[in-house]
Amino acid sequence: MAVINVGNDSVFDEKLLKAEQPVLVDFWASWCGPCKMAGPEVEAVEAELSGKAIVAKVNIDELPELTSRYNVKAVPTFIVFKGGKEVSRFTGYKTRKDLLAALQNI
Repeated sequence: MAVINVGNDSVFDEKLLKAEQPVLVDFWASWCGPCKMAGPEVEAVEAELSGKAIVAKVNIDELPELTSRYNVKAVPTFIVFKGGKEVSRFTGYKTRKDLLAALQNI
């Protein structure tokens, strides 16, 4: 599998909120330096947990309604979902170790 680049709200609702596995969503922007630094960390998490968790990215500039729905005020913001519900949230650059820990603790 690969990191899912969410293109619209229905993909988010269908593929992520209905998933049985835990889901890590990276809300990011192309102009955000810490987001660029976090990109490889997010890819590494997906590679390590492939099949055990879903990893997705939401570009806040392309999906402002979705960004607003989850009250994302800063980027990067990482939200972990389980069973369609938000279970944790982190803002700012995080290492793969931090992100893996967040997914493995649910």
